[in-house]
Amino acid sequence: MRLPGRLSAAIAVLTDVETRKRPVSEALKAWGLNNRFAGAGDRAAIGNLVYDALRRRSSYAALMGSDAPRALILAVAVRGWGEDPAALSDSFAGDSHAPEPFTEDELARAVGQLPDTTDGWVLADVPEWLAPSLERAFDDNWIAEGQDMAGRPSLDLRVNTLKSSRERVLKSLTRFEPSETATSPVGVTMPAGPRDSRTPNVTTDEGYLKGWFEVQDQGSQIVAALAGARPGEQVLDLCAGAGGKTLALAAAMSNKGQIFAYDSDRSRLAPIYDRLKRNGARNVQVRAPEPGVLDDLEGKIDRVVIDAPCTGTGTWRRRPDTKWKLSPELLAQRVAEQAAILAEARRFLKPNGTLIYITCSILPEENDDQVAAFIAENTDFASVPPQELWQSAFGAELPENLETKQAGIALTPRLTGTDGFYINALRRNAK
Repeated sequence: MRLPGRLSAAIAVLTDVETRKRPVSEALKAWGLNNRFAGAGDRAAIGNLVYDALRRRSSYAALMGSDAPRALILAVAVRGWGEDPAALSDSFAGDSHAPEPFTEDELARAVGQLPDTTDGWVLADVPEWLAPSLERAFDDNWIAEGQDMAGRPSLDLRVNTLKSSRERVLKSLTRFEPSETATSPVGVTMPAGPRDSRTPNVTTDEGYLKGWFEVQDQGSQIVAALAGARPGEQVLDLCAGAGGKTLALAAAMSNKGQIFAYDSDRSRLAPIYDRLKRNGARNVQVRAPEPGVLDDLEGKIDRVVIDAPCTGTGTWRRRPDTKWKLSPELLAQRVAEQAAILAEARRFLKPNGTLIYITCSILPEENDDQVAAFIAENTDFASVPPQELWQSAFGAELPENLETKQAGIALTPRLTGTDGFYINALRRNAK
């Protein structure tokens, strides 16, 4: 397919997403099934167009004077992919698969600039109602944080040190031109390319099938390292999900000690069994959700890790459609769930045990506010100084601007080149 046909397809997919209110991944899959002539390169390009449109939906809509799928996709082609609008419009003529040529208004808008009076939430490409929260979290940098959250993410891998080394994984993936991650000592990264670049399909690689590595954003690797699990400890992963951080903890503990992996949702937990086997993680005991299944752990755990259910605002680069579906009601629901999990977690800790609170959110309601409320209700807990956490995990000084107002650590695309993550380590004082 040529670019005009790809643009038409992207407009159709985005229209499907908007009208049927379904995830982009489902709409792209449905389009592919109905258009089997399209090759892998075509499908990747169409997906990039749609995701790029959603990443910068508010600023592109303001620029084009419309948030219709056509306006957004044309804005991507010109502003994001560097196409000359007049030449592109001319290429549409006589192409039965192309969109209608640009109107005069579209041509003018596509090369125009937003006025100085444009609202901050438009420039940041975030929902208007979230602007106060983001400004509270990042002060004067909140617009820049939003703009970086609207970029494309890299593909990051965590080397499974139970089975391999970073040098071995780098060598095995040479064809993808991987490099070492900036912070994680066990990370490998492949930066996102421009325009119609395809993301490497590493899950079919021999190394992945052998358990040498897992796909995991560097930010997730960093917070797993900051969790500080040590060989021989008793660790409860209270929201284990599919087991991404469980596997990282098992490797950090060198398969020594015990990890209890639990999740309240049995379907979320289901993939963990195959992943544990492939990774060679032998110190993990999965606890499926049943009444009283964790009661025997009360007061016995050195470290409780809570990878809390959250809004996922830190993953907006990867799932930009969720940015525009988030509502105040959903945020309130997640905040209530987080508070309940924090209250439940404390009963499992030994004296001097540590509660590790993690989210993939950039919102203070889910991060610092939760920790402040927990400490106010549980005065025998205090945050471990962020510098101590970072030094212990990485043997280096904590980078500037990562410490939050409530002694947590916040990672963002702007600050660390990762997805957005938050971690706060709460130590329980002995009595």
